[in-house]
Amino acid sequence: MAEKDAPSRDRRAGAKVSRRDAVKLGLAAAVTAAGGDALSGLASPAADQDTGGTPKSMNNKPHIALVGAGAVGGWTALYLLRGGARVTLLDAWGPGNSRASSGGETRVMRGAYGPNQPYTKMAARAMELWKDHEAQWKQRFFHPIGVLWMVEGDGEFERGSLPMLKDAGIPFEQLAVKELARRWKQINIEKVEWGIWEPQSGYLLARASTQAVVEHFVAEGGEYRQESVLASGLDGGEWKGLTLSDGSKLIADRYVFACGPWLGMLFPKTVGPHFVSTKQDVFFFGTPAGDYRYDEGNLPVWADHSDHFMYGIPGNLSRGFKVADDTRGPEFDPTSGQRLVDNDRLTEARKYLAYRFPGMRDAPLIETRVCQYENTTDHNFIIDRHPDHANVWIVGGGSGHGFKHGPAVGEMVARLVLKEELAGAVYRLERFGAPKE
Repeated sequence: MAEKDAPSRDRRAGAKVSRRDAVKLGLAAAVTAAGGDALSGLASPAADQDTGGTPKSMNNKPHIALVGAGAVGGWTALYLLRGGARVTLLDAWGPGNSRASSGGETRVMRGAYGPNQPYTKMAARAMELWKDHEAQWKQRFFHPIGVLWMVEGDGEFERGSLPMLKDAGIPFEQLAVKELARRWKQINIEKVEWGIWEPQSGYLLARASTQAVVEHFVAEGGEYRQESVLASGLDGGEWKGLTLSDGSKLIADRYVFACGPWLGMLFPKTVGPHFVSTKQDVFFFGTPAGDYRYDEGNLPVWADHSDHFMYGIPGNLSRGFKVADDTRGPEFDPTSGQRLVDNDRLTEARKYLAYRFPGMRDAPLIETRVCQYENTTDHNFIIDRHPDHANVWIVGGGSGHGFKHGPAVGEMVARLVLKEELAGAVYRLERFGAPKE
C-alpha cells in the first residue's frame, strides 16, 4: 500500500525489524520456519536502496520491488521469488491491515461469473493453488462449504455462468425451487425461481491468509519492509526508483504496483479515470444460542440476485453471520476515510435478514466492518505495463471479487514480469483508449 504524498520523516531506525516487531507484523511463523534467518533481509535496507546508483545484481537475479502486500501483491511476490527474482515487498501498514481490501475475516470463493469472461477459469486455478499451499504449509484457509446462488427474474447472470462453470471443471448443480426448499429449510425461498449449487466452493480466511503468504515469502528468502511510497511524480516524467517514507530510495530493475485502492492516487492519469474506490458496509449478526442452522456445516455461502445483489457467509469461527450488499457505495478514501457503517445500510441489512432468514429476525448486531471495493469502470482487472515506463507494472482493480483469485493472479503476473510478456487484451490499459492530457 502507498500513502499519497506522505510526509518524509526519519524512520531509519524503524527500518530495522526486530524479532519482537516481526511478531507484531505477523511474521512470527517465518522467523520460526527460517530459524531466525528470515529476519536477515528485514534487518536493514540493501546497499543499493539508499543510493541513486544503478541497482546491483545478486547472482544475476533481477531485483523487483513490489508495492502492496495484500492478496495480489503477496502472492505475486511469492511467485516472483520462486521464479528466480530478488524481491523487496513493501506495505505501508502491513499485510491484512484494517485499511486493506485484503483485511477482514472472510472472503467468498466462488466460480459463477456470468457469460463471456475469464474469471471462472481463473477461480478454478486459484482453488487448486489454495489447496496446494494449504497442504504444503499445513494451514487451512479455504473452507469448501459450498456456494448457493438464489435466482430471481430472468437469471441472465446465472444462466450465462452454467457453461462457463462446466468448461472450467467447477462442480455445480442446477436446482429447482422445490429442491432448494427441501435442502435448506432455514431459508425463505419466496420469489426464488431456481438456483445454482457449487458444492466445492466456499469461503477463505482473508486476513489470516494474507499474513501467512507474507510470512512464507520471508521464510523462502524474500525481503519485506513496512514503508510507504511517496506518490508524487510516479505517473509521468522521469523517475528512477521509489522514495520511501523513511527518506531512503529503493532502486530496482522492475517495479510492480499491486496496491489496491491506492492505485488511482499513485497513477492519477494512467489509472485514475478508469478506477473508483467505494465504501462497502459489512454486518455480522449473532446466531441463536444452541441453534446451529445458521452456522457453517448447515448453511452454505449464499448469493441472492434480487432487487439488490445480497450475499453472505454463515456463522464461522465464532464471528457471526455475515451479510453484505454488493451495491456500490459512495466513493471512499482508503487512507483517511472513517470506517463507520451507514445506519440506512444497517436498516436494510436487518430487513433483508428477517425476510430471507426468518429465524435470524431478532439477531443482535455483533460486529461491523467497512472495507472498500476498488473496481475499474469495466469491472475487469488491470494487469499491464505503465505506458511510459516499460519496467513498471500495474496490477489491480479486482476488489469485490479479486481476493479469491490472488494465487492465480500472482502466478500469472510473475510469469509476465519475468518473461516480459503481455497480459491478455481484457487486462491491458489500452482497452480504455488513450489517456486525456
